[in-house]
Amino acid sequence: MRMRAPIAVVSGALALSALTVPSARSDGGGPRPPGAPSAFAGDSTTGRLTGITVNGGEDVVVGTSVKKFSVEVGAFDEGGVERTAAALYQGLYLTSKTLITSYEAYPAPCERTATSATCRFVFEAHPKSHAGSTYLDLKNKHAGVWKVAGGGFRGLDGPGRTVAVAEDIHYDDVSVKRAAKVTADASPESVRRGADVTVKGTLTRANWDTHRYDGFSGGAVKVKLQFKKAGGSWGTVKTVSADGRGKVKATVKASVDGSYRFTYGGSTTTGRATSPADTIDVR
Repeated sequence: MRMRAPIAVVSGALALSALTVPSARSDGGGPRPPGAPSAFAGDSTTGRLTGITVNGGEDVVVGTSVKKFSVEVGAFDEGGVERTAAALYQGLYLTSKTLITSYEAYPAPCERTATSATCRFVFEAHPKSHAGSTYLDLKNKHAGVWKVAGGGFRGLDGPGRTVAVAEDIHYDDVSVKRAAKVTADASPESVRRGADVTVKGTLTRANWDTHRYDGFSGGAVKVKLQFKKAGGSWGTVKTVSADGRGKVKATVKASVDGSYRFTYGGSTTTGRATSPADTIDVR
């Protein structure tokens, strides 16, 4: 089995620079200002990151198994850029044990010009790793905001030597969330017009500590009941709270044939969820 090295190991320039070079921002991030001391000979003052896109700009939502997602990193420098790198982390860069790493660090598919490079990586978030893995297992406490670090690099005249031409240890933030699921069951499936229809469901959320889905509850956990008649569009008809086991229930009056579903809008630590639709026939 091929072992996968953390980005902190394989992109040593970025890792060392983040630890040894003072930051331009008080929050611990930002590019190094021109003229600041560098950990690398030949460090550029013209280089910059041109963009980092994590998971296509969407939240990274992780269930109870490995989640793979893309990270695209672009950098520019007048002297050229050979490759880029990125890391997702919490806390202080490389002093915390929370670090999401790339699946295959190098080589990565890169588009290059004389002055720029944009490389695409496959990252993995692991709620549970295989034996001997270098990945850190995600725990429930890790759900929320993560910082994104990035850099651009080129080689020097000697083998194994690297110069950082652009770097930022806090380029952006991204949310890493626990996945949620919700079900919906409408009954009776055949009902007289004006009679009650009861829709029941269960809202669950990935538990990164136990590697299973558990009932997601609490008065602040709101779930919307939505209805769509044949040929129509979805609209919210009622909002209910999940009980202590994540159970949700809503009762409405039947009017026309159509389908019901539950939706959960997500939170700062939990992803959105939509149930499969359940159809009723109104006589």
